Amino acid sequence: MFGYLDMAWRSLIAVVLAAMPALAAAQATAPDTDQALALSQAAIGAQVDDYALVRSDGGSVRLSEFRGKPLLVQFIYTGCFQACPVSVRYLQRAVATARAALGPDAFSVLTVGFNQPFDTPQAMAAFAREHAIEDRRWYFLATDTRTIAAFTRTLGFTWYATPKGFDHVAQVTVLDARGRVYRQIYGERFEAPLLVEPLKQLITGAPVAQGDWRAWLEKVRLFCTVYDRSSGRYRLDYSLFIEIFAGLTIASTVIFGLLREWRRQRR
Repeated sequence: MFGYLDMAWRSLIAVVLAAMPALAAAQATAPDTDQALALSQAAIGAQVDDYALVRSDGGSVRLSEFRGKPLLVQFIYTGCFQACPVSVRYLQRAVATARAALGPDAFSVLTVGFNQPFDTPQAMAAFAREHAIEDRRWYFLATDTRTIAAFTRTLGFTWYATPKGFDHVAQVTVLDARGRVYRQIYGERFEAPLLVEPLKQLITGAPVAQGDWRAWLEKVRLFCTVYDRSSGRYRLDYSLFIEIFAGLTIASTVIFGLLREWRRQRR
């Protein structure tokens, strides 16, 4: 019996020793935080290719289908039971705040599984159900290994395997209407303005067709939307409207006075 136990221990030790070089190599190649953040920041301004993805219902979709409005991209792996669920919950809160401030159709959200081949469309659908996300413009997507490698590299998203699963940068990438990286938002937990403000900049900075007064008024409304820390919500700041009205009143008075003086001199 003791001989059998001795052989078992010898086998276990041999397995551990054999695995140690691989674990050491993985740790040696893992980037540090500064390096990962530098790669993430270097992606700002990059044009994202038209990658093919698979929706949680099995249908196919391409990134070009989301052009024309800002887009949020988040990478997760469905086997994560701590960091990824927390980051999704906080993103859900921030997205709800952004929808209330900017409009329900102002932007779309993509949550993409990077652990292939395990993050299947079915796994992504289950992840969405588990977190009760029913936003019709929030898509949980899967793709193949080659595409996810290129997609994460373009967006500056760093991830690597560890004995416990994966370590990765907790980031949400903001793309502009043309599919370029505009901003990176970091952390599992973040304040809503970090998400809403870049979206508002992209929306209010979009050109408005001449004569499209409704779109112009919408841009003015968004510009006047400010964050109220006491309530944790965005509200409309009417002070700018009052200033505009006061300015127009003064300008009208001055113009009227000049016209009257001009007519008096002509007489």
